[in-house]
Amino acid sequence: MARELYSVEEVAEQLGLHVRTVRNYIRDGRLKAARIGKQYRIAREDLEAFTGTSAAVFDPAAKTRHVEVSAIVHIESVDRTLADRISTHVMGSLNRDVGRLRVETAYDPDRGTLKVIVLGDPEIAADLLRLISLMAES
Repeated sequence: MARELYSVEEVAEQLGLHVRTVRNYIRDGRLKAARIGKQYRIAREDLEAFTGTSAAVFDPAAKTRHVEVSAIVHIESVDRTLADRISTHVMGSLNRDVGRLRVETAYDPDRGTLKVIVLGDPEIAADLLRLISLMAES
């Protein structure tokens, strides 16, 4: 099985670093690399060890488009009891989707408003927004 090798330029692009930074990591011994001619090559295994992640995320052929939703739901005329109920239900519904959706709530008692901030997977967010809508209308 052939080893997969990356150039310094490929690693720098995938990590969002400058090429000089990657070269400095190699020279400092923080990132293992093999010198082939006048260029360095980084093995997939060494890149995974350096980043602590699978190098599949660095494979341009395996690159997929990432889609994320961000939404702010503003609910007016909300008392503390309703705000607590909505917040509890929203947070409770996230147990199965931890990591795929982030939600924060903020209640302003002076204005009687509740804001729900939703970030993450569009499909899960859509379900959550429907839940919030149903609860706010009741």
